[in-house]
Amino acid sequence: MPGHDRSSAAPPAPESPSTPAGPQDGARGRAPAPDRDTILDLCRRFHRAKLPQSFVAGESYIPCTGKVVDEDDLAALIDASLDMWLTAGRFADRFEDRLAEVFGTKHARAVCSGSAANLVAFSSLCSPTLEGHLEPGDEVVTVAAGFPTTVAPIVQNRCVPVFVDVDLATHNVDVDRLAGAIGPKTRAIMIAHTLGNPFAADAVAEIARERDLWMVEDCCDAFGATVGGKRIGTFGDLATLSFYPAHHVTTGEGGAVMTDGGRLRRVVESMRDWGRDCWCAPGKDNTCGRRFEWEMGDLPAGYDHKYIYSHLGYNLKMTDMQAALGLSQLDKLPGFIARRRENHAWLTRAFRAAGLEEHFILPEATPGSEPSWFGFILTIRDGSRLDRRALTRRLEERKVGTRLLFGGNLVRQPAFKGVEYRVSGGLEVTDKVMRDSFWIGVWPGLGPAHLQYMVDATLATIREGLA
Repeated sequence: MPGHDRSSAAPPAPESPSTPAGPQDGARGRAPAPDRDTILDLCRRFHRAKLPQSFVAGESYIPCTGKVVDEDDLAALIDASLDMWLTAGRFADRFEDRLAEVFGTKHARAVCSGSAANLVAFSSLCSPTLEGHLEPGDEVVTVAAGFPTTVAPIVQNRCVPVFVDVDLATHNVDVDRLAGAIGPKTRAIMIAHTLGNPFAADAVAEIARERDLWMVEDCCDAFGATVGGKRIGTFGDLATLSFYPAHHVTTGEGGAVMTDGGRLRRVVESMRDWGRDCWCAPGKDNTCGRRFEWEMGDLPAGYDHKYIYSHLGYNLKMTDMQAALGLSQLDKLPGFIARRRENHAWLTRAFRAAGLEEHFILPEATPGSEPSWFGFILTIRDGSRLDRRALTRRLEERKVGTRLLFGGNLVRQPAFKGVEYRVSGGLEVTDKVMRDSFWIGVWPGLGPAHLQYMVDATLATIREGLA
């Protein structure tokens, strides 16, 4: 089947408004409609007029995550909405092209969430159109200390997750355990980079190459991190991102799948777009020039290609308004990442200076990596009298937001009761993380006053609890 790059198609024209304006409007005494530039300027002025909320230590809640948006983001969102093109269109095309460039891959395809990105990425590896595609019963090595929708697509495609442990320094996969978990049924590796700290992707990729395994990198919490100077998401076959407001850039809801493979790109598009075989962009027809000439399956010859389905797919596209916001946010990504790194370094210094390493294992970057931090994770040391539940409850009362390392140990979650999986080598560290780890924020909306109060509140809570 001939290939096609959707980005080469002309952007769709805006849909016609339901009530077109006409020259008679002036005769009726109506004021002329403002032009687009005027509307966007008003939006920027509206955003500037909003007074920033002042921070009051002990009274203002400090969330673990949050979005940072400005007047240009609002203008971009309104600019796209003025087209009234309510599906993926010209902004989505531009966003995908720009995202691929920033991320470091040939292709990026936008979807409606990071979880959808994981579903599309893994489901694509099960496509019968791929040589060496995954099949039901194949094993996929992953970790249990993480977010459930990194693992759920494995189960949903009737493959078997094989869980390996993590190390306490980085909270990432133990590479030696990973290598030991590979068996005759193993066909893939799918792992997330933990809280912006990348796993040893170079070592994992080498194992994947040696064992002829597919590799999927869940980069949802680590956009912009590197290993050995190479950007994460470029080590494996597929990578995923999330653009939920908690993440490095936001489109509200949103995500993306990245790849260098042309054939994988086509399968990703199909899985995202109802499973259809046609690759026409929204509002386009007959891009292939053979719309009524295809013969596939047991359909009549010449069945309309727009309605031929080569996969059991989904509809997981991003809207043009979301993509426009994403385009604006991408311009700010370097500054966002820098601020996250600064905040993480500040907290590390402050926790050490306050003597809190007595109670906590502080986060360490994976050797040879430069993280793009998502949170500041703390693990209570064995032997400490601190209790994680009591500590986080009191921090929340003191207006410091806390979060656990997502699902803790996924095999202990109620959703995994009755799910077929295998554990290789035990999950002792994962259980430790489940019991004793939590994290606080480093997102770009936090400044020195927030960070200082977070340290002070932690100190006060520990002194109160151990008195």
